[in-house]
Amino acid sequence: MTVALYPGRFDPVTNGHLDIVERASRIFETVVVGIAASRSAIFTIDERMEMFSRAVAELALHNVTISAIEGLTVDEARRQGATVVVRGLRVADFTYEFDMALMNRNMAPDVESVYMMTALEHLFVSATRIRELASFGRDVSAFVPAGVNEAIQRKIGARPS
Repeated sequence: MTVALYPGRFDPVTNGHLDIVERASRIFETVVVGIAASRSAIFTIDERMEMFSRAVAELALHNVTISAIEGLTVDEARRQGATVVVRGLRVADFTYEFDMALMNRNMAPDVESVYMMTALEHLFVSATRIRELASFGRDVSAFVPAGVNEAIQRKIGARPS
């Protein structure tokens, strides 16, 4: 049985993230979505885990679980019994992802990095861009799962300027 870890901040989860996890769930027996701790995230780790859990439940992805990551991705992969780390890849991400894959391979040669090309309709979507648009009061519901637009608007509206 192959367990894959799909790590990220997911601040917030986007439809592009869901596309990757849904496709990975068809390839691997188990996919663990690892939500990374981050001091700069606008949502708490619990909020991000809840948003991703709701989105996975709506897609009825029964072989996907959600977990918090407190340390290095390769350490979490080993804790989860994962032999694969899944990452989404856009053109602009290549150099960063390439460097990270080499470092991960150095630390954990038994954990393979697998990259899935981002679907064309999500190529320009990133959580950073979503947060930026939302900070200007834009509706981002076309780019995020149900309920996330409202959550991000509440969160950003509650933040001091």
